[in-house]
Amino acid sequence: MTTRWLTPEEQRAWRAYIAASQLLEDAIDRQLQQEAGMPHLFYSVLANLSDAPDHRLRMTDLAETLKITRSRLTYAATRLERDGLLRRENCRWDRRSSIAVLTDAGRAVLERTAPGHVETVRATLFDRLTPEQVGQLEEICTGIARGLQGEDDTAAGSGDVPWRRRSSPCSGSVDSA
Repeated sequence: MTTRWLTPEEQRAWRAYIAASQLLEDAIDRQLQQEAGMPHLFYSVLANLSDAPDHRLRMTDLAETLKITRSRLTYAATRLERDGLLRRENCRWDRRSSIAVLTDAGRAVLERTAPGHVETVRATLFDRLTPEQVGQLEEICTGIARGLQGEDDTAAGSGDVPWRRRSSPCSGSVDSA
């Protein structure tokens, strides 16, 4: 098989993407650590629960929404539960699953932290783009996500998505997410 090397234009675009995504994630993480004492992932867990009906989601659905492995979500949920920001309940219709529920304390952290988070996102990303570029960014990111999730006809869409991965190769184990 012949390697399809990146063109100079693709290489520049790739490196620009890597630099921007790492700097953006770092800026968001710093703001959330300073204001809420938590990384972006933990904030995202709480924010997604806040948006869910009754502030609750099945853990596997939450992992899919966040595009992370179930084991990574279990780790985050354990820390957030220890801090009283969410609780887990047994799922009545699926004994293998659990439900993550946003607590009042979690909601209070979001209410206190959301204004600074939104301002950081706006200042680091959207204030640097024209309205046309915002639409292009959405289109580009949506296309990439669809391809990586196997939702289009590209060969790169393997369907090996994070929320379906298990942290260990043990067969027959029940994932707590």
